[in-house]
Amino acid sequence: MKQHSRIALFGECMIELRGQMFGTMQQNFGGDTLNTAVYLARLGTEGGVRVSYATQLGTDAYSKAMIEAWSEESIDTRLVRCDEGKMPGLYTIQVDENGERTFYYWRDMSAAKDYFVDNPSLLEAHLDELDALYYSGISLAVLPKSGRERLFDLIHKLRARGGKVFFDNNYRPRLWRGDPDTAAWYDRAFANADLAMITLEDNAALYGLDEESALSHAFSLTCDEVVIKRGVDPTIVRVRGEEAFMVPTFKVAKVVDTTGAGDSFAGGYLAARLQGQSPEVAARSGNKIASIVVQYPGAIIPREAMPVFFFT
Repeated sequence: MKQHSRIALFGECMIELRGQMFGTMQQNFGGDTLNTAVYLARLGTEGGVRVSYATQLGTDAYSKAMIEAWSEESIDTRLVRCDEGKMPGLYTIQVDENGERTFYYWRDMSAAKDYFVDNPSLLEAHLDELDALYYSGISLAVLPKSGRERLFDLIHKLRARGGKVFFDNNYRPRLWRGDPDTAAWYDRAFANADLAMITLEDNAALYGLDEESALSHAFSLTCDEVVIKRGVDPTIVRVRGEEAFMVPTFKVAKVVDTTGAGDSFAGGYLAARLQGQSPEVAARSGNKIASIVVQYPGAIIPREAMPVFFFT
């Protein structure tokens, strides 16, 4: 993959509450694309990757604190729209003894869904400054139909001038609320992506397939590069015109919390690829950072827990 130095990640970030139900809960923030942006910035900034985050927040204290925290992570926040009267969404996490999570969401009034209310949006207005765009199935789901159409329009413009588009399937049935066109939206996203990151379990659920059929579907996509995440099982990478190959995951002694594992994988993979590394090295990098993230509570681990990272 040709090196691309300026990438925007689009999506939703929410206020996070984690802890004992009806007891002490710790405040934080998170969202799939934001989590990926943090890990990408941590692993790519020194290598020349410039990371921007595009979303909508309010003008409240929580929104301001989020923007300050992102800036401290070397994430460019000029594409963040702040609307007076709007608020970020909210979610809580309960984690069991195996590190598996249960989420509860309050996002109907989340500011991010109105990102494209302006014409042009900040992302559209600055599109010519970007080399690449990353978004997810959650990014699509939170937008109204008009917003999705605007997103696809800017994707077409970016690709028409040689920019790259990276899509992570992250399918959440609750967000789509039984929309009969859900699979069609995903079909469009896959058809207009240069790189697709696919959680196999999500792909099977979306299209109503068994695991083998979901894998065949992923291999059949027209994307130049397809990365298939399978939890603890080896990651599968298919590059157009080449044989697919597997990259083992890393075993850990104890899984504390699986929140953000897939998001951190995406950050590690993109950091390597955007610095000119091979897909195999990128998959190892993604698996390595994910193996570290699951040993800590929360989606974003402390900076001091980050590895001294080498793409080998």
